[in-house]
Amino acid sequence: MKLLPIDAARASTPEVTVSELLTGICEAVLAMYPARVPTLPWAGYLAEENGVLVGTCAFKTIPQAGSVEIAYFTFPDHTGHGVATRMAASLVKIAFEGGVTRVTAQTLPETNASTRILDKLGFRHVGSVEHPEDGTVWEWHRE
Repeated sequence: MKLLPIDAARASTPEVTVSELLTGICEAVLAMYPARVPTLPWAGYLAEENGVLVGTCAFKTIPQAGSVEIAYFTFPDHTGHGVATRMAASLVKIAFEGGVTRVTAQTLPETNASTRILDKLGFRHVGSVEHPEDGTVWEWHRE
């Protein structure tokens, strides 16, 4: 799996703007960062396998107090093939190599594919928190 950083230039290139979904994802990822400018490696990425874009993943912010939150999304035609697991694992590796001591993630408050991925990658469920947009979510940590 190859991770391609999403930046304003990449979000407008023909290779990336192949669909409204992809364009919207790039725009949403860029909106997470101050002035729409991510700081590598704390950025959003498009995941490519065998020349095909299969998903997107991101650090939601730069590390704060040694902790960084990850997020990931597999494109519909590629679900169920381990893409999300590989993206999350790649972000965890980048985070720990970048000096963080904790990687966090949030999921819907129910057992689902994402909770199984986090469990498989060594995250532990630490409880429920209130997210300002999503309501109650489960918080996961890996240290």
